Amino acid sequence: MADENSVIVFYDERMLAHEPDIEVPFLPGRMDDLVRSMLLGLGDPWKYPEHPARLTAIRHLLDLEPVPGVTFESGMAATREQLGRVHTSSYLDHIFELRGQSAWLDVDTTAVSPGSVDAAEVAAGTAIAAVEAVIEGRAESSFALVRPPGHHAEPVRARGFCLFNNVAVAAAHARMALGCTRVMIVDWDAHHGNGTQDIFWSDPDVLFFDLHRAAPFYPGSGSLEEVGMGRGDGTNVNVPLPADAGDAAYLKAFREILVPAVEWFQPDLILVSAGFDPHTHDLALEVSYGGFAAMTDILKALARQHCKGRLVFVLEGGYNLISLSRGVRTVLQVLAGDVPAEPGQRGIAEVEAAADFHRGAFAGPLPD
Repeated sequence: MADENSVIVFYDERMLAHEPDIEVPFLPGRMDDLVRSMLLGLGDPWKYPEHPARLTAIRHLLDLEPVPGVTFESGMAATREQLGRVHTSSYLDHIFELRGQSAWLDVDTTAVSPGSVDAAEVAAGTAIAAVEAVIEGRAESSFALVRPPGHHAEPVRARGFCLFNNVAVAAAHARMALGCTRVMIVDWDAHHGNGTQDIFWSDPDVLFFDLHRAAPFYPGSGSLEEVGMGRGDGTNVNVPLPADAGDAAYLKAFREILVPAVEWFQPDLILVSAGFDPHTHDLALEVSYGGFAAMTDILKALARQHCKGRLVFVLEGGYNLISLSRGVRTVLQVLAGDVPAEPGQRGIAEVEAAADFHRGAFAGPLPD
């Protein structure tokens, strides 16, 4: 049994090798022409948003401001068998053929560089390593700092900067190799996890819960009515939100939808697709650091109540380097034992004290 509040962060520098450069000549063909015409139409220079500094900024902050109780381990590369649990053989063949090359994979600007396929294998394998750590009892919770992200990757298609669906690979491994019967995936990234939904659409043993900015925001899926099908009917839960939704909406969804869903489903493991683009600085939604802390606290309590504390975070989006790194550190602080305040409550006690101090001044006559 892992020590209470023990946390392992998984980080592997091999994932830094994924570095698409739009100035590099890409494979010829209609896809390349189409993407380049789209980029020229933007008017301003476009840089690939999913870049290595996303990981190095997080690691740099955690080195500068360590979180007591958090330890680090390196990751590992996923095998073809592990990837093949959620992706088709033909898709894997296509991706592996691009090893060492630069290419566009999708019209939404998903691209690879010479080191991308290796990095993607390590990203998926590192998510697996994070799951194994909590199942084996070496930590109560873990956080896989991975890139490229994964939740847009479908069984047969790369999308949204994602090559392999890291959280789905980890969930499938937990079920098929580690003895978990039911796995819950909570996705709080600002974008809907279309790939994760697609992979587990008919699976009654994986409950997918996704809060996201509503369509037409990318990728445009994730309506209330998308609830799964067949034996998986009811195990796909979407909560689409308006652009200005923040802490109050997220926490209301957690307390009124997520909590009863967990109590009904009784998972053996909770996985979190943790994107930090809902933060105000990322311009997609209005979640604060306090909101991320409060959501983590709820998930931690649910994991302890229902699945022996087994809680694994897998990094997804987040493109403002300050809010991304601070958001990750905030989550780790709660996992390591900090008890967060209710968001929006900072300063309330001080205001109440000031009100008491000044109240008498408003009861007497106006000064001459």
